[in-house]
Amino acid sequence: MQFYKKRDFGTFISDSFSFFKLYGKNYFKNYILLNGLLLILMVVVFIFGFKELFGQILGSNISGQSYYFENYFQNNFGMFFATGIITFILFMILMIVNYLYPVFYLKRLAAGENKIKTDDILGDFKRNFKKIIILCLGMTFIVTPLSMIVMGISYVLVFLVIGIFIMCLVGPTLFNVVTFLMYDYFSSTRGFFESLSYSIRAQFSYPNAREGSPYWKYWGSTIIISLILYIISMIFTAIPMVIFFATLSTTAPDGSFEQNPLGGGFGVLFFILYGVSLLVSFFTSNMLYVNAGLMYYDSRTDLHQKVELAEIDTIGINE
Repeated sequence: MQFYKKRDFGTFISDSFSFFKLYGKNYFKNYILLNGLLLILMVVVFIFGFKELFGQILGSNISGQSYYFENYFQNNFGMFFATGIITFILFMILMIVNYLYPVFYLKRLAAGENKIKTDDILGDFKRNFKKIIILCLGMTFIVTPLSMIVMGISYVLVFLVIGIFIMCLVGPTLFNVVTFLMYDYFSSTRGFFESLSYSIRAQFSYPNAREGSPYWKYWGSTIIISLILYIISMIFTAIPMVIFFATLSTTAPDGSFEQNPLGGGFGVLFFILYGVSLLVSFFTSNMLYVNAGLMYYDSRTDLHQKVELAEIDTIGINE
């Protein structure tokens, strides 16, 4: 697959699927080796850490006790605190690997590599450790607050008819800016603020203004992929909810089930299914990141001709 080239709206969608058809086996093999343990730990914490919490929320005050859940929270504050810290640390590490893995993987493919190994990606993480720390700090203290302000203003405008339309524009655009920032920061020699500036400008124009604005094809591509992934995730999310309400409607009232409907074997099954849906969402989200990578390489028109000339120079070498 050629990465550094101009693409239209339809090509982004088709090439995102073609990418996994060509490289999916190797891509997810390395993804599982890098992320597998983190994903399993995250699901285990989710199932056993929050099973008790949600069970108490649903069953609180069922026996007429005042402040039942408040007392339960105070008596188990240490467990909640430890679970929250562990979940936060796991989630942060998982997000770093989840976001940057496709960046490093596509960067190697764009450079001409075909068989990418886990050690290669681990080496990229180690070599870019300082830049990863800078990226995390910049995302936490600069990008996230600014994004929350923009989203907050958009949310306020939702009360007006035009606000819904603005929210539909802002969400995908912010996602594209963040992913462009990561791709550019690790694929170019620019610093954090220079890459942030480029990621914003690249949404609205090419380096050569005469080439027009790529905004709508970037926005539309992100919207379509997001809708596809949303439908897939809804299928897995709907299964435990259907089982839950079916059990509520078919189980004879005996007091114990109503007091803690997520207790026992049913609760374990319920959260295991939600754990599976969480895993599916992490795996399918890779299509969004790959699609964003293709958009980034589309924006780098300064490298398109250089890559084409390099490919011409290699013709006949291996013949």
